[in-house]
Amino acid sequence: MSTPIIPTRAQESACLRLCANLTTMDASIYVVRIDERIGEVFILAGEEIEVLIPPDEQWRYS
Repeated sequence: MSTPIIPTRAQESACLRLCANLTTMDASIYVVRIDERIGEVFILAGEEIEVLIPPDEQWRYS
C-alpha cells in the first residue's frame, strides 16, 4: 500500500478560500479531491467550473 499524498498548507488554504468564494456565488461544490499521482487538489463546482491547485504553483481554473 502506498503512502497517501497530503495537501500542502498553501493548497489547504487556497482550497478553503476558493470553496468559500464559490459558495458565496451560489455555485454548488460537487467534488473536492486530491490527485495522488501528481499531488494536485481538484475542485468541481457549478455547471462547468474546474479548479486545479498544484502543490507549488498558483491555482488555475477552466
